[in-house]
Amino acid sequence: MSLSLFWRAASWKAPQASRQVSTYVTKMRYLFELKEDDEVCRKARSSGVFYLFHGLAPLLQMSGKSYLAPPFRASGSLQKSEMETELQGSFIELRKALFQMKEKDIPLIFTAQALLHWHDCHQFCGKSGQPTQKNVAGSKRICPSSKMIYYPQMSPVVITLVSDGTRCLLARQSSFPKGMYSALAGFCDVGETLEEAVRREVAEEVGLEVESLSYSASQHWPFPNSSLMIGCHATVGPGQTEIHVNSQELEAAGWFSLEEVATALRRKGPPAREQDGATPFWVPPKMAVAHQLIREWVQKQSSSSNLA
Repeated sequence: MSLSLFWRAASWKAPQASRQVSTYVTKMRYLFELKEDDEVCRKARSSGVFYLFHGLAPLLQMSGKSYLAPPFRASGSLQKSEMETELQGSFIELRKALFQMKEKDIPLIFTAQALLHWHDCHQFCGKSGQPTQKNVAGSKRICPSSKMIYYPQMSPVVITLVSDGTRCLLARQSSFPKGMYSALAGFCDVGETLEEAVRREVAEEVGLEVESLSYSASQHWPFPNSSLMIGCHATVGPGQTEIHVNSQELEAAGWFSLEEVATALRRKGPPAREQDGATPFWVPPKMAVAHQLIREWVQKQSSSSNLA
């Protein structure tokens, strides 16, 4: 597989903004211009930095116990082994490096991998069958034959932390790292609302009926093909807590107490195995929206306990 570059604009300094236009608005308009004007983008690339990928694997350096992405200025020919030697790193599958990456690199690496994958899968027009061409910024692809314009897309996914009032429900798929449990998640179907998707996924995966739900936060997630994770909290009635795991979707699921979840939150990354060979229960790292949902639940439960 060939090497790929993901370009990032150099440190941006806003021109002096008028009283009517904030720095944020000015920046967003500049980024819009970069995406839509090829000439402006070409000029900006001369002062930018790049992240390097081989296939969809980013080049990362080990720094202590964490990975960081070394940006560089592109020059000359790019050879995989030469770049690994020059930047003192290696191309690592994102899923394998995910839990050890520096937080500052995660948003750009996620965006880069998603865009590279989208371009690789949309090289031909769905209407004419002819090759499409990307613009300089890589923000869209155009078919010269049909004039169709294609923009990167994300698949909406609901991720839901279910509670019965005193416990929360966590589950794991067989593909998860050993011992890790997370919130329930599933893709939205065509034609359904987010609320309907939450209720359906909970019913499908663990056989429970949602009584009430609320929105928490969202997150871009590059797996499997670029998803928009929409985080929600949901509750079930006190008499509706018997779990029936859908084995086609999940490996296991269970109710966890406040103490168990709070202990898991304090663990930093995948824990070492215990003497009996078992892997302690742990939860996704803090850059995942699942972690935020779990932490919010713990904070709410702890506050309720203190008030009581």
